[in-house]
Amino acid sequence: MKTLTFAVLNLGYMLAVVKIAGQQFKVKAGDSLYVPHIEGNNGDSVEFSEVLMTDNAGTVAIGADVKAVVKAEILSELVQGDKVIAFKMKRRKGFRKKHGHRTHYTKIKVTAIA
Repeated sequence: MKTLTFAVLNLGYMLAVVKIAGQQFKVKAGDSLYVPHIEGNNGDSVEFSEVLMTDNAGTVAIGADVKAVVKAEILSELVQGDKVIAFKMKRRKGFRKKHGHRTHYTKIKVTAIA
């Protein structure tokens, strides 16, 4: 019979995994990151209540045990990502299709995990 062991690092700060617009991000207070576009203006504060995991100096809470909220501030309301081009072509047929887009992001700074 195998036994599983888990090592928990004591990092000295609170860490959280939060779900924002269908994507998961690992954050701590003071982090700044790009997330899918969120409505709001520069300087607005936003809260993310869908926290999947927290680690507070070695005390880990996962799933329904998590009672935390991640608070953040919007630094840049609209940031465009790199241009992505989808080009389709069939040789010798004269068929060419070109579609492109730039994904919109919002830059936020995590102020607190409460």
